[in-house]
Amino acid sequence: MSAQQYLDRISEIISTIRTTQNEKLKAAGEVFAASISNGGRVYLFGSGHSVIPVLDIFPRYGSFVGFHPIYDPRLMWFNIVGPGGARELLWLERQEGYARVILASYELQSRDSILIFSHGGLNAAPIEMALAAREKGLKVVSVSSHQNYRQAKPTHSSKKQLADVSDIAIDNCVPPEDALVAAEGIAEKFAAGSTVAAVSIAMALVAETAMRLVQSGKRPSTFVSPNVGLPPDHNEQVFQEYTRTLSRRNS
Repeated sequence: MSAQQYLDRISEIISTIRTTQNEKLKAAGEVFAASISNGGRVYLFGSGHSVIPVLDIFPRYGSFVGFHPIYDPRLMWFNIVGPGGARELLWLERQEGYARVILASYELQSRDSILIFSHGGLNAAPIEMALAAREKGLKVVSVSSHQNYRQAKPTHSSKKQLADVSDIAIDNCVPPEDALVAAEGIAEKFAAGSTVAAVSIAMALVAETAMRLVQSGKRPSTFVSPNVGLPPDHNEQVFQEYTRTLSRRNS
């Protein structure tokens, strides 16, 4: 019963995304395809559980060179308590100024764009990642809960939420509390929905970007499953192409 309740709720959320966010998904795909076509990068960022869709975009079977994840292990948990644990992560992602330290290792250019995931859209890390990217002329696409946006008060000193500093703000259509399944007599809900929603949006954007590249005459360098039957060195060529893009900044 509870399993079915979760599946029903997450299906409703995906259906809502399909019917309400389609134009934004198309617009974001156009932005990303333009970046890749012009020799730029589509940067990807998330912290905490919002790093999961970043991990799933590239390298991932069915995705392609042009997407560049921004990873910081201090914003990803590898433990529950203690070093690498959730307490440390949750504290750090709220600290203003840290995102700019991360970006000191990246050469952002105006032909690039960035996709930022944050369910709440309130923490300093995603907001300042967006602000810094916009200062460099990048188009910013975000994925967050707009229900939370409408009811939450900003916590960043700019008085902005992530959607406020995005060129295209996609709604993950998940309620603010994230968890979806209620039990009678208990205030807390169970079983989060934002990860499924965010990964679904991420894959929709991969598909939209790919189709726009193909229609413009570009052939994405795509990471594929070994079950596809392509030459055995295909994925090695994809990795080599990605490596070349790391130094192809002035072409």
